[in-house]
Amino acid sequence: MSRRDRARNRRDAPASEAADKTYALEAPDEGEVPDGLIQGRVRGRGAGLNPASRFDDVRLHVLGTHLEEVASEYPDGRQVVTRIVPDHTREILNRVDSPDVPLSWTVNPYRGCEHGCIYCYARPGHEYFGLSSGLDFETVIFAKHDAPQLLRCALAKPTWQGEPIAFSGVTDCYQPIERTLCITRRCLEVCLEAYQPVTLVTKNHMVTRDIDVLAQFAAWQGVHVAVSLTTLDHRLASTMEPRASSPRQRLAAIERLASAGVPVAVMTAPIIPGLNDREIPSLLKAAHEAGARTAGWVMLRLPYQLKALFLDWLEREFPDRARHIESLIRQVRSGELSDPRHGKRMRGEGPIAEHIAHTFRVFSRRLGYAQGWTALNSALFRRPSEGGPGLFESAAG
Repeated sequence: MSRRDRARNRRDAPASEAADKTYALEAPDEGEVPDGLIQGRVRGRGAGLNPASRFDDVRLHVLGTHLEEVASEYPDGRQVVTRIVPDHTREILNRVDSPDVPLSWTVNPYRGCEHGCIYCYARPGHEYFGLSSGLDFETVIFAKHDAPQLLRCALAKPTWQGEPIAFSGVTDCYQPIERTLCITRRCLEVCLEAYQPVTLVTKNHMVTRDIDVLAQFAAWQGVHVAVSLTTLDHRLASTMEPRASSPRQRLAAIERLASAGVPVAVMTAPIIPGLNDREIPSLLKAAHEAGARTAGWVMLRLPYQLKALFLDWLEREFPDRARHIESLIRQVRSGELSDPRHGKRMRGEGPIAEHIAHTFRVFSRRLGYAQGWTALNSALFRRPSEGGPGLFESAAG
């Protein structure tokens, strides 16, 4: 059996199991797009394409004239429902070995992300499952229901020493389905029991739901939370990050976290030359006024087929500026749209990249942002009991 066939079997097999879970899988209504091909404009989603996986041997390309005919039949766009598929992974702790990332271990309760951010560098990961980095990434979400128990087992191992763990190293741990499944919260409860320090990155106001738990971490210097804030323009946010919290809600989340004593940072990431780079001063100012005391940024990254998805989005949303923005992106990537080299991929290079970095430094210092995080406390770590709560039972009972 080929790798592609195995991936497709894994994708299809859990669907029937999911019907027995506590949530329901929605069946497409008449007029909705089935899994796979996009026909016409899609409402409320980031990607307007669903390209075949780069691992597929056969690819289907639809003529533009056909798409125009379908679009004329649905002038208001088509709906694509979200499917939640159980992910039966056997390990939950991921080792990070990159000089560009200041962390060593991550936990990702979900694969794929319904936020649908068009720039998300994690999109190509869906292709390993025979899915697309486009619409599939934001409509077929793999949920790791066993994550809390897997994490408990990992922390109980004699070799584990309580090193900080980052949540959302790939996809947002507070994406919409978390409100129902509570996988992230149950993982945090396991960490709290073990005095295991954690960091979290999110662009969803839902993080405030867990302030009761996060405040207990903060009491012993066991947590950092970073809220991603890419723009203060609500129109831009609604098209670039269609199902994430609004800029106003993210600032409110920063304020509530800070008021509860939870150390909070702002991540102005990604910075997209010609689109949101001019907002750096206002983003930093708004976040600081809300209570953020540390700040970070990352240059836009477009690995693999993310290039085509992003450029298609630019043409749809900003046709008058699309070519100019593309040119600026290429100028920070040595003429390309992506640069995988360590030391370059997170910051870019050239005059425009240097100007962005300088602007960020100047305004961060002017506003009084701290230079880096305070160290998390791993000294209190203790191994959790191996039994613990049941697999689908909250640690809080």
